[in-house]
Amino acid sequence: MIQTPVLRVSGVRKSYRHVEALRGVDLEVQPAEVHALLGDNGAGKSTLLKILAGAVVPDFGTIEVQGKKVAFQRPADAQAAGIETVYQDLALAPTLSPGENVFLGREVLRQGALGKLGFLDRKAMSARATQELARLGARTPSSTVEVEALSGGQKQAVAVARASIWGTALIMLDEPTAALGVAQTEQVLNLVRRLRDERGISVLLISHNLPDVFAVADRATVLRLGERVLTSPIADVTTNDLIAAMTGGNDAPGRKQS
Repeated sequence: MIQTPVLRVSGVRKSYRHVEALRGVDLEVQPAEVHALLGDNGAGKSTLLKILAGAVVPDFGTIEVQGKKVAFQRPADAQAAGIETVYQDLALAPTLSPGENVFLGREVLRQGALGKLGFLDRKAMSARATQELARLGARTPSSTVEVEALSGGQKQAVAVARASIWGTALIMLDEPTAALGVAQTEQVLNLVRRLRDERGISVLLISHNLPDVFAVADRATVLRLGERVLTSPIADVTTNDLIAAMTGGNDAPGRKQS
């Protein structure tokens, strides 16, 4: 049975004056798949990420989410379509608790008159955030601790938990293990595995770290100079294949779509 891709990008182009950031890029992400998006600096990864997050409008091309054509004009449009993005800076409020961060901008109000007056249901938000973190296999010292007191891996877990609650179609992770130690990196990679294996959520993983890619990705797409030069199951390529594709080396494999 052929499944409808969670995400299908066709012929997407984006130019900034005389610079062509994307030159007709195609990309498909399948259900419950971790798909790595790779490329050297200037390859177009960040531009494509921003387009899919609704922060940048493409010049040409089409985007489909779960089989429906979409046209994002702002980040709220992407979120409404079920796409959540965890940027490298995580966008967490340091003085708020994990629960308050998970529901930041989507706060739960208390029932009755207090809710009408704008009082927040902090207990409900904390309980839901704790539940989601537990489902992802992540723990924080306390549900009331400020996020700035957490480790790098715990902060990433809070950001991923927030995305997993609201991202019904796709979660995009931008360099999620950057600047993390070995133990924290493994914690984050386990989060990615759980999103796919236990939650059935598709993940678009943007990373320069090839060991991370080989550890969790099902397929990989390589961009170079704004074009897609390779899409392949991760089992069918080597580290040298991906590096050659990113740099345009002589050993780069031919274009393939699997």
